[in-house]
Amino acid sequence: MLTHITQANLYSGNSWQSDAKKHPLPNNAAQCFFTDPPYYDAVPYADLSDFFYVWFKRTLGTSIPALFSDALAPKDDECIVDEVKGKDNEYFEQMMGNAMAEGCRILSPEGIGCIVFAHKSTSGWEAQLQAMVDAGWTITASWPIDTERPGRLRAMNSAALASSIHLVVRPRSVNAHNAVGDWRDVLEELPKRINTWLPRLAEEGVVGADAIFACLGPALEIYSRYERVEKASGEVVSLREYLEQVWTAVSRAALSSIVTNANLSGFEPDARLTALWLWTVAAGSDGTGDKDSEAEDEAAPKAGFGGFTLEYDTARKISQGTGASLERMDNIVHVKGDKATLLPVAQRTGYLFGKDEATPQTGRRKPTPQADLFAELMVREPEAEYLPQQQPVSKPGETLLDRIHQSMILFATGRGEALRRFLIEDGIGLESGLWELAQAFSALYPAGSDEKRWVDGVLARKKGLGL
Repeated sequence: MLTHITQANLYSGNSWQSDAKKHPLPNNAAQCFFTDPPYYDAVPYADLSDFFYVWFKRTLGTSIPALFSDALAPKDDECIVDEVKGKDNEYFEQMMGNAMAEGCRILSPEGIGCIVFAHKSTSGWEAQLQAMVDAGWTITASWPIDTERPGRLRAMNSAALASSIHLVVRPRSVNAHNAVGDWRDVLEELPKRINTWLPRLAEEGVVGADAIFACLGPALEIYSRYERVEKASGEVVSLREYLEQVWTAVSRAALSSIVTNANLSGFEPDARLTALWLWTVAAGSDGTGDKDSEAEDEAAPKAGFGGFTLEYDTARKISQGTGASLERMDNIVHVKGDKATLLPVAQRTGYLFGKDEATPQTGRRKPTPQADLFAELMVREPEAEYLPQQQPVSKPGETLLDRIHQSMILFATGRGEALRRFLIEDGIGLESGLWELAQAFSALYPAGSDEKRWVDGVLARKKGLGL
């Protein structure tokens, strides 16, 4: 076969080593631009290169002296985030923006580009997108593609990525029509685009976290087709502000397949993450979606039973696709190896009611009178097989998700009067968003689960309390 290939009349290729910010090709020279740029703060590329550099210098240094003139791999112009080296987020955006601008310069106006993205952090995702928009790209599509071998050493029992997001881009045409976009027009078009894409993706078998990311490309096209987007006041709309709208629109469209008139506008990232996590589990997009699959995991938090488990890579895509940071959600998500688990509500009792570490218990406890509302939460007649003990706290949860979970635990532990005071006297029940999110959870939690029974119990109390 190799003999036939060498005899074929094929064009020979050329390769150059050059600075990504100063490409040797002339303007409009390429029809395709494909790049896999550095992953923000995830990999210290130059430092890792030193290990290989010293050996290559010994073997290839005399043959290619220009590539091995330094003692170690060059590091000054490395495009990463590394605070120790004085390279912060602004440095990364500037360097990446210059490199993306060069790619846009050498690509023909009719050409197409593809930029591979596999950052773990939400900040890295936003920085990469910002650099691309500033460089003059219009983002037209985003496709999650499995690119990593599952059995590779790096992926064994670790929170390693299994897929990469391929962002399809084209050079933004420059004319008076797309110089400035109207914020109202952008907001009007966004939900229409999402509502068109999600059903199409479902028909083609793209569901769950993959569907979320597949929608982001078409959504970003609306914003990135303009040099800038302005409000009626003349204020420029930042990419971060637009992404908030995208996350809400994608969440609402995804949940509407299960929850009628789902609306997550204004909800905090933890609520969006939880809702989309449960939606993904129901979709079964990653082949797991088990409840209790980590019940026997020795490293998982102990509360007697597991939560809702997904592959880590799937969980990472959900968090980025909803604007949440998985690394900052350790009070609702537990990551162990290549799995991530959404903690069951009972397992959050220690966090929600002021005890550092929840302790499983069975049977009945004699109630101890306390003055504080939350101090009344000493379990009397637990309905679940296991419910942790609690210590008093001085205030309701910080987020809407926390307050719903507090309400569910009050119901689960038979504290009817405490639940009434929580909803009425503390005014928690007057928050309309509380009931909207509770209704969504009622539809999302699996039938027969404790969470489903508890949230339905809280919803049933709403009417009885006149709310």
